[in-house]
Amino acid sequence: MSLFRTQPCSSIIESQAAAAGEHTLKRALTAHHLVMLGIGAVIGAGIFVISGNAAANYAGPAVILSFVMAGIACGFAGLCYAEFAAMLPVSGSAYSYAYATLGEAVAWFIGWMLILEYTFAAATVAVGWSGYFVGLLESIGNALGVSLSLPAALTNAPLNVVQGRLVPTGALINLPAVAIVIAVAALCYRGITQSATVNSVIVLIKVGVILLFMAFTLQYVNPDNWTPFIPEAEGPGRFGFDGVVRGASVVFFAYIGFDAVSTAAQEAKNPQRDMPIGILGSLLICTIIYIAMSAVMTGIMPFNLLGTPRPVATALENYPSLLWLKSIVEIGAIAGLTSVILVMMLGQPRIFYSMSRDGLIPPIFGRIHPEYRTPHVGTVIVGITAVILAGLLPIGVLGDLVSMGTLLAFATVCIGVLILRRTRPDLPRAFRVPAAPVVCILGAAACLYLFFPAFMANWHWMTGWIVIGFAIYFGYSRRHSKLNK
Repeated sequence: MSLFRTQPCSSIIESQAAAAGEHTLKRALTAHHLVMLGIGAVIGAGIFVISGNAAANYAGPAVILSFVMAGIACGFAGLCYAEFAAMLPVSGSAYSYAYATLGEAVAWFIGWMLILEYTFAAATVAVGWSGYFVGLLESIGNALGVSLSLPAALTNAPLNVVQGRLVPTGALINLPAVAIVIAVAALCYRGITQSATVNSVIVLIKVGVILLFMAFTLQYVNPDNWTPFIPEAEGPGRFGFDGVVRGASVVFFAYIGFDAVSTAAQEAKNPQRDMPIGILGSLLICTIIYIAMSAVMTGIMPFNLLGTPRPVATALENYPSLLWLKSIVEIGAIAGLTSVILVMMLGQPRIFYSMSRDGLIPPIFGRIHPEYRTPHVGTVIVGITAVILAGLLPIGVLGDLVSMGTLLAFATVCIGVLILRRTRPDLPRAFRVPAAPVVCILGAAACLYLFFPAFMANWHWMTGWIVIGFAIYFGYSRRHSKLNK
């Protein structure tokens, strides 16, 4: 039964408060900062990288429905996150929520899945960032009449996945992806206020570019490109309604990040009021942008031509009169993807901080910088890990693993709200999920439904990750847990 021992909510809050003589995280974020963090995390790879792949390979023009399905699943999960984040204003996110409701082993499992969400997401988006950066260099070079292209061996992953196996590609390293991860890690090390300010500026730039793109391309939308809206099925998960569902599990990657707002709960000035605003506000804004953007992209270009690393720029190449907009879009994409990497790399060290405070990982992960008040050791470790992943692996397998880890975390949060409503109805809740039994059950069911198509294609990778995680739990975490004392 020790596998399912739970930590009381009051104990979770106390364990993350500063003990005598220790430094703790700095409360500096407002509701505006939190909404901007959510938009910064969500708007990026979904539009600038993932949307084209989902349309070309899975859903066709019905990728619009894929975004709607994924958005509904996220909406249910977002309500549950909002209740937990207002009630437990700590940095552990879904990990801490699971610890309070489902037990230590489940909490460890979710914490291990969150590494997939945050660290692997930072690496995945860095690979997409590299593609747009290389394209921007080529555009600038063409305008100047010189070649600014980087060697292919330095801009591609040296490994690729073919039929479930890693095979060499002949490249050496994805150097731009490595460079952006290092730069963002350095900013996260420096401080939460500086990181949030930079993120807000980047969000304004990328949302402005997206609105500019839609405004100038709307006149070129051809309704014939939406016919047939759901292409005829060509096999399991490829077009037809099955393809729409598979596309939803792929574009779900586009929504991850709104939950990263919850990892900043311990740094919010008024978490009971501001956390629900940050989580639900950013999710609503991003869902509207995704649906509008996917409709325009599939309207101005046949969906089967969008399967490139930079589909938005590819769509513009079809229209010579809009080529001036291509470089602006590439700048917006680079800015947008940078903010996603930033928020992901803010989130993971704070998960580590919570886990180390509970004794499940070594205390070094819980160290706070005396001047910057950031989990600096965890930030460095996450940065090194993301550099290795971004430099060596392709975007496809990374993206699927991220989506699977996130879906499991979301489903757990939905279930956890129901359990805590029954076991601790007396806890003060600044925000309550409306119609909780319906919302929580539908949220968990939707997340698990989207999980299985990706799992069937990558079951060996996910199974291996889970086995490694529980080997660490039984080898170290269970014995060092503070609940043992």
